[in-house]
Formats: sequence, structure tokens, C-alpha cells
Amino acid sequence: MKKYLFITALIAGVAVFMSFNEGVKKEMGKAIEPKNMDTKVLPGDNFFEYVNGGWIKAHPVPPEYSQYGAFTILYEENQKKLRSLIEKVSAEENAPKGSVAQKIRDFYNSGMDTVTIEKMGIKPIQKELNKIEKLKTKEDVVRYMATMQRHGMAPVFHFFADADQRNSSMEIANLYQGGLGLPDVDYYLNQDEGSQKLREAYVEHLTKMFMLKGDDKALATKEAAMVMDFETKLAKVSFTRVEQRDPVRNYNKMSLAALKDTVPGYDWDLFFKSLGLENPGDINVAQVSYFKGVGNLMADTDMDTWKAYLTWNLLDASANYLSKDFVEQNFDFYGKTLSGQPKMQPRWKRVLGVVSGGLGEALGQLYVEEYFPASSKERMVKLVNNLRTAFGQRIEKLDWMTDATKQKALEKLSAITVKIGYPDKWKDYSKLEIVPGSYFDNILAVRAFGFNRKLNKIGKPVDKAEWGMTPQTVNAYYNPSNNEIVFPAAILQPPFFNPEADDAVNYGAIGVVIGHEMTHGFDDQGRQYDKVGNLNDWWTEADAKAFKEKTDKLVALYDHYTVLDSLHVNGKLTLGENIADLGGLNISYQAYQNSLNGKTPAPIDGFTADQRFYMGYAQVWRQSIRPKALAQRLKTDVHSPGEARVNVPPFNIDAFIKAFDINKENKLYIPEENRAYIW
Repeated sequence: MKKYLFITALIAGVAVFMSFNEGVKKEMGKAIEPKNMDTKVLPGDNFFEYVNGGWIKAHPVPPEYSQYGAFTILYEENQKKLRSLIEKVSAEENAPKGSVAQKIRDFYNSGMDTVTIEKMGIKPIQKELNKIEKLKTKEDVVRYMATMQRHGMAPVFHFFADADQRNSSMEIANLYQGGLGLPDVDYYLNQDEGSQKLREAYVEHLTKMFMLKGDDKALATKEAAMVMDFETKLAKVSFTRVEQRDPVRNYNKMSLAALKDTVPGYDWDLFFKSLGLENPGDINVAQVSYFKGVGNLMADTDMDTWKAYLTWNLLDASANYLSKDFVEQNFDFYGKTLSGQPKMQPRWKRVLGVVSGGLGEALGQLYVEEYFPASSKERMVKLVNNLRTAFGQRIEKLDWMTDATKQKALEKLSAITVKIGYPDKWKDYSKLEIVPGSYFDNILAVRAFGFNRKLNKIGKPVDKAEWGMTPQTVNAYYNPSNNEIVFPAAILQPPFFNPEADDAVNYGAIGVVIGHEMTHGFDDQGRQYDKVGNLNDWWTEADAKAFKEKTDKLVALYDHYTVLDSLHVNGKLTLGENIADLGGLNISYQAYQNSLNGKTPAPIDGFTADQRFYMGYAQVWRQSIRPKALAQRLKTDVHSPGEARVNVPPFNIDAFIKAFDINKENKLYIPEENRAYIW
């Protein structure tokens, strides 16, 4: 919640690395491998299985993952690269104190020093546990909640700096709902058997964590029940994930005085003073009704419950950095029970991830120097511009949009900023102190450093050069407040782009990813922001109505798509990503056709260029996933499952239907009147 981004979880790279790890090269093989397909399945009955069925059968999910796919392969290769870099730095005994090398070395080594960590046990958080135990009044609770915010924890709600959604050039304070230990509101409120069993497992987990702290079973059981009851009350006043997707409804800027009038039950003066921000200026209170509920809970909740809840938040936020018993109990619930993942990732991967997050751009500089030549930016920008041209052509030809709105859409498209590889200006870590031998102290130092950076932004201009992801992050995003698309270096490599493949396959992969991120600026959320990133309605009423009619068709198609026996995709929750997938396919196909200049490439291995374009897209989303993980993602993920991302969008596209001779006898056939023709 700390950054309002649309993030694509699985994305493709570009032809910027002409030589790469042999493991990746071996995995890729030919651009379209017949052994990865299941040609017994008709493409019109299950395109996902047709393209990926053989691969899925040959690649069961490894024990340390809840899902395994093309994205995971790239992630694995990236981890090896980062480990090589970090271990090289960690061996530098004479690195000057305060240098980036010293900080990376001591942070990583402290996390790998399990002997010291085991000896410490619960000691790293004992002082904080004692402070919670001594809380006597509701004012004490507010002060300590502010302390936890400064330490990177967020009991009850999130507090952070972000661009003012209606004045995107300025940073303001933000309050956003939170405070739940389970992944979603539905886990607390749904009465189906599965939800009830998960609640029981969660209470058991809470009990065990309190017992690891040192409480006897009777007390731990009582504390767990209090926490569950309190979080259920929070869930009842929380927005659903679908409701959180409405940017207008979640924008409620007000002064501190107005906040105090709106939510009188919480001592906001004391909270902000305890943060060191007595004059926060304007504040966006994202979910007003939620915070009114929090105000009521302040008065209605007894001190024993507050102590139990804050203790649980401390334990939960610290477990992975304490001794083995805490780490294993945390994984037992969040890994095994919730996601069905039988085995924890090795410690080096877990610690590497923490260091990469805490010292992100420091490690990112080393990563870029080793693996990403500066010239790659130019190549990527050129490809993005090709897709931008194609998108513009499609906007101009839309039959459902008026000329006035088209003009503004083209202006917004032209104004999209493109960030490739790494920031032009690196983050300064000189004020962050990392020490040898104390992993948890380093965790707190990194959290405080990050919080203070955000606190210092409030009331100041937005730094448009700043990145929301590190260069070594295997991902990409569109940020509506900056009207920008961002592709970190780590995603711009195989296996998603195959330099040995034909253009059709690569346009189906990387081209669609670029088009996907561009389309986010014009999905149901992104379309509400103008060319400079302000939440501003620039559509005519008729065009907005026409857009909704078209996107409603997409919602219906996904609502009726079944996975895991009787479970359905949530069409409203996933609408933004589904629009982006469909738009990405259309835009990239247009760009590919532009590149052909009217020529028709010869078939390769019996497949036409158009068929290979869509097959290139389909294999990007190949994955095996555990049932528990899939069930959780259907509730919480704004992205549709990989199977649905392949089996729905193409069937709305005439070129795909023609390429594979899809007809009404096929299971996935969509009648023309029900297809979503949007971008």
C-alpha cells in the first residue's frame, strides 16, 4: 500500500543480452518447443494446455515454491547472479566503514550468522515486548503505534508519503487501512468450510507464536482469541479488494483538523507528534469509514486486547529474523497452510532477498555494472516507441470513442515517461548505519531509514526520477501519478526474450508486456488519471459509458471462468490486469504487423507467423501452481491465474480466432456479440 502502482507480476524482457547463462539457454531451446505442447488438446478448447501442456507435465512445482513457471526460471537465474555479487562483496574484509561494500557485507553476513541468531533467541525484541507490557492507557497505545510505524511495522493502518492523486507534483501524507494477519477480509467473514478451517489454523498459529514468546498455553490461547476477535472487527469495517480499486473513492484529502473532526476517537495530535511530524499538512484518508471504525475501536477495546494485538504485530513483523523456532512456525502457517508450499527456501535466498530489499539500489548499482550495459536502454526505448506508435494507430481507429476524447488519449499516450534498466540518480545510503553481528538491529536500521526518507518527503515536490522498484527486481510497473512505465534491468533478459527466436514469438512475449504496461494508463483505474498524472475525469460522459459497457463484458467473461473445480476468477478484482492483457495483445500485434510492411513470413515448424505470435504469448504464462496457492490468489491477486490469462483475452481477438480457425464448436469460443473489443 505504500506506493500506488499497477504491477504486472509476470513479464517479459527484450533483446539486450546476446549472451546469457547456459542454464537459461538450455531451458529455452527452440522458440516454440513441440515437446512443451499438448497437441491432443484443441487450441480452441484450451489454448493454455495446447501450448504448455507438455511443459506443465514435465515441471511439477519444486518443494520450495508454491508455483513454478517461466517467471520462476528467470528469478532463479537472477538469484544466482545476485548471490555471486553479494558473496564477492561479503569477502571484502577491508571495506571502509560506511561504504556501500561494508553495509552490504555486514548486513548479509549478519543474516547468515545463524549461530549468533540462535544464541540470541527472542532477546532482539525483548525490550519492545517489555514496553508493550508496560502500556497503561490508550494514549500509551497511540504513542507505541507511532513507534512501530517508525520501525517499519503497521499495526491497524499504514502511514506513508505518496503523490497527491489530484496534484501529482506534490507529496502528501497518506493513511490506508491495514492491520490484518490473514491475507484478505474474506478470510475473516466468509462462512464456508474452507474459510472456517483457515481461521482455526490462524488462531492455532497465533497461540504457538505467543507460546514461543514464553507465555503458557492458557494465556497464549486467551491472547490468540483476543487478537482474532480484534482483527475480525477490523475486517468488518475494511474495504474489500474490489472497493480498494476505486481511486476516486479512496481519495479523501483533508486537513489534520478535519481528520480530528471526522475520526474523533483517535488522538491524531499525539500520533503525529510521536512520529516527529506535528504538522503533517494535508492527509489523504483512503478509507474514511475504516478509520471511523478504528476510532470506535480505540474506545471499545480494553488494554489487555491492545497489548495482545501489538505484541502479535511485533512477533509477526520480527519472526523471520529471529531464531529458528520463530522462522519455522511463521513458515508453517504462511507457507505450508496458506500456500501449500512444503519446503522453505534456503537461508541464503531469504537473506539475499532481505538485503536486496533493504539496500536495494546499493546492490542494484553492482548488478547493473555487471549485467546491464548502458547501451541496452537505447534498444529498449526504440522498442517501446514502436509499441507507442501502434497504440496510437489503434486509438485513432476506435469506433466507440469520440474525437475529443481520442485527442486527449493520444496526448496522454505521447506523455508516458519510459524508465529502462536503472535510475539516473542513485539513492544515498550514507545515513544508514549497518553493523556486524546483529541481524535484527540491521533490520530495524533499514526500516527506520526507509521510514525517515518517506517522512521527509511530505509537503515537498515529487521526485520524478525516483524508482518504485530496484534494478534487480524481476518485474515491471505502470505508475499513474507519474504516467510512467518502468522496466527494471532484471526483467530485461531471457528466458522471456529469446534472441534466437523469430519476431512473431518475441512480439508475442516482450511486445505484449510493453503493450500491457502502456494499457494500464487506459484501464478502468489508469484511465481516470490525465497526462500529467492527476486524478481528473478527461472523458466525455458518453465515452465513459461506452468504455464501461465494453469492460463489463470482460468482467462477465472472467467471472464465468472456472478454476479449481468450482472456484471462479473475480472479474472485477482482476479487471485492470485483464484489460491490460487484452490491450497488450492488440497493440503488440499491430506493432508486429507494422514491422512486416505487408509481407507474410513463411511458416516455421508448421506454424504461421500469427500462430507463433499468440503461442509466444501463451508460453510466457506457463506455470504449475499448488491448489492452496491458487485458491489464495483467486481471493487476493489482482492478476488472473496464468491459465485464464491465456484462455480468455485471445478469444476476444479476431486475428487469433482466424489464425487457429476457432469456431462455435470449441469450448472457449466467444460469440462476437459477447467479445470485449476495447483498446
